[in-house]
Amino acid sequence: MPWSKRPSLPRRYKALEPFIRQNVVELLEKMLASPDHRGDMVRDLAYDVPTITILTLIGAEVSQVDTFKRWSDSRAAMTWGDLSDEEQILHAHNLVEYWQECLRLVRVAHQDGGDNLTADLVKSQQEGAEISDHEIASVLYSLLFAGHETTTTLISNALRELLARPEQWKQLVADPKTIPAAIDEVLRYAGSIVGWRRKALKDTEVGGVAIEEGSQLLLLMGAANRDEGKFSSGEDFDITRTNAREHLSFGFGIHYCLGNMLAKLQAKIALEEVARLAPGLQLERPDATTFRENLSFRVPETVPVSWKA
Repeated sequence: MPWSKRPSLPRRYKALEPFIRQNVVELLEKMLASPDHRGDMVRDLAYDVPTITILTLIGAEVSQVDTFKRWSDSRAAMTWGDLSDEEQILHAHNLVEYWQECLRLVRVAHQDGGDNLTADLVKSQQEGAEISDHEIASVLYSLLFAGHETTTTLISNALRELLARPEQWKQLVADPKTIPAAIDEVLRYAGSIVGWRRKALKDTEVGGVAIEEGSQLLLLMGAANRDEGKFSSGEDFDITRTNAREHLSFGFGIHYCLGNMLAKLQAKIALEEVARLAPGLQLERPDATTFRENLSFRVPETVPVSWKA
């Protein structure tokens, strides 16, 4: 069986659920113990949860959260940033460290095995799957970045959009079964990635516009997700929307996000526990949210909140 068709990922995701929930509860309880009754959902929750989850999934040291975040910041800067030569050198060194760590994790899996995704992939290789060590390391390289950066943003955007609309937040708190639909509406309305680059492989036509082979394209999923031809009142945020799942925030076809199940699972747990432990949470200064300057990612820098004693 090809390694990509093995059931490792869904099984791994399900096994992580109790661990994710415990982590979310501990972080929320720590935030809610703040004497000034103020917090930041990015700093206090969304920053750590996905990173710790993905490091656990692949068998990396959880104590390295800040190191992996530094490497991921460098990857984002090198891929989507506008850097000077000196800045590129600094980030390039970080990316070399990042790649060497991925290779090291593969070597450890060969030597010691383990109960993690890296060991699963190495085992698949040993059982005859056509996947090299370099390819396994490449999977880790992608997962370590995509597996936490976009989920941090998803959790942050979900809380920001919901708390900015108290009536919809109250509706979610009263009926937690609405959370999965609410997450899809967040993905549609405020997805983590709003644009992506592609290159036309042949002459084609889209929407009456001719596109020549070799053309560099910027695909705006954020615009497609608000297309009035697909989503009625697409500029409105509505957690009762019946077709929100048809968004393009996870891509499409062979490019569909490998970690979509894990991202939605973590967002679901985060919203469930915030609704349970802090139903009266209020968004502070909703109009003052700032975002990182980036062509592809819609990343809030802070989501300040407060609550009554």
